[in-house]
Amino acid sequence: MTIKEIQEEIIDEFSMFDDWMERYEYIIELGKSLPIINDDFKLEENLIKGCQSKVWLYSELENDTIKYTADSDAILTKGIVALLLRVFSEQKPKDILAAETGFIDDIGLKEHLSPTRANGLTSMIKQIKMYAIAYQTQLK
Repeated sequence: MTIKEIQEEIIDEFSMFDDWMERYEYIIELGKSLPIINDDFKLEENLIKGCQSKVWLYSELENDTIKYTADSDAILTKGIVALLLRVFSEQKPKDILAAETGFIDDIGLKEHLSPTRANGLTSMIKQIKMYAIAYQTQLK
């Protein structure tokens, strides 16, 4: 699936919920389904700066696509990162770099987060794209 198709799928899923409590519960469930990150990757250099809670993000280039793994010590944040990995993991660096993130506004996520969590979300996206930049230069 393309990044755009995954984003549209997420928008459709979120449109099924009537209120934000149901959406928060869904995000938390997504976090619970996030594969466990290898403890070897829970290093200081994999911590995302700018997040209120601890978020570790690790990436590897496999067959010209980036595979991201992540974890957080906060359940809602873990769900948010699970949502981002669903969109960006297993994608080509150039596609990640070209991707818009308007789906976040379309589902109303940013407006329903505290300012510090919204900053953390921005930091997560920025780090995902920084990895893509690094891998894109390796592929040239």
